[in-house]
Amino acid sequence: MHEVALSMQERLHALWRMESPGLIARLARMLGGDVGRAEELVQDCWVAALERWPLEGMPDNPGAWLMTAARNRAIDVLRQRQRIAGQHAQWGEVLHPAAPAPPDDSEALGDDIGDDLLRLVFVACHPVLPADARVALTLRLLGGLTTQEIARAFLQPEPTIAQRIVRAKRTLERSNVAFEVPRSAELPARLQSVLEVVYLVFNEGYAASHGEDWMRPALCEEALRLGRILAVRLPAHAAVHGLLALMELQASRGAARTGAGGRAVLLEQQDRARWDWLQIERGLAALQRAKELRGDDDRYVLQAGIAACHARARVATDTDWAAIAALYDRLLRVQPGPVVALNRVVALLRAEGALVAWGQLQPLLLEPRLQAHAPLWVVQGEVLARLGRTADARAAFVHAAGLSGNAREREALLARADALRGRDD
Repeated sequence: MHEVALSMQERLHALWRMESPGLIARLARMLGGDVGRAEELVQDCWVAALERWPLEGMPDNPGAWLMTAARNRAIDVLRQRQRIAGQHAQWGEVLHPAAPAPPDDSEALGDDIGDDLLRLVFVACHPVLPADARVALTLRLLGGLTTQEIARAFLQPEPTIAQRIVRAKRTLERSNVAFEVPRSAELPARLQSVLEVVYLVFNEGYAASHGEDWMRPALCEEALRLGRILAVRLPAHAAVHGLLALMELQASRGAARTGAGGRAVLLEQQDRARWDWLQIERGLAALQRAKELRGDDDRYVLQAGIAACHARARVATDTDWAAIAALYDRLLRVQPGPVVALNRVVALLRAEGALVAWGQLQPLLLEPRLQAHAPLWVVQGEVLARLGRTADARAAFVHAAGLSGNAREREALLARADALRGRDD
């Protein structure tokens, strides 16, 4: 009996993750872009399903059952609004504004990309919201994650995430954010906001900033799912394919990035036979598509190109570090900043040697924005070790470990420091 109940629970959880984004998107359009109310109605339908299905059995088409129930609730809300508007008109007062008309798909970017789910992506990732709110709202509305699951993924208190989501919905309502795909003139900036959110979610899954786990694969999968939706719905945008390529290529290493007991395995020590070579092929195909769309100088396309250099190397010694360094030169022109410059130093270390890398590292060691950034001290440790200054290298690795919020990363950095112990400078 317990096994049957558990099976039903798992099926219901999977169903919610699959169906809720589309339900919320469809109702939000019906309700003139009222995302908060749409989510409430979908939640009501879900509660009704949870009460009925364990007793009566799951319908043959549960998605259709939920959609019918949700549409009926939305129609009731619209009728109520019409009655209120009629009463106000009869009284000669306009106390409650009428619901905005549904957006005209033909005025967006054409019906081919004007579907409800894509509209919901652009609303949840709207730049009127701070980055952390965009991430939380996207995972809630488009990922079907509960507030508790989002809080656990980001190691945040559940009330903090709940308040963040509530504030985000209120901000969207106050700002009268339209439930639509942006027009052509607005699309590039708005699309960048969407891509930033997707990549933030992916990065937190790929290299968790805090906690005991080196990776959180569920977040990587959610980001990949959103990236694939965008690639289908916005096929003419190089940045979309570039980001998808980058995520596919990085995610392909997932199985090789952890060892026994969850131990972190760094890139050069990974067993590349454990890489997902089919996923690498998908990533390389997406990268090729981005280049065909003339996205060579897009930041995501350039980063995907760097990931492709690693992916093409069947053994670590075959890595084309000179090509990686050249790509970082281009990326630094497109996206100037100390983090990109630091990554370029790593490529120069491998391509041109420790003396060249040491010279390029000096200004970054004085960069205020990097002082609490653990990778700065990791790179310093690597360069110093290549120069034979092992005591200084050990100190750099230990300092980096102290700055890391991730237990597995700290463990790996301290192991690197210990490996240098006993060597003479």
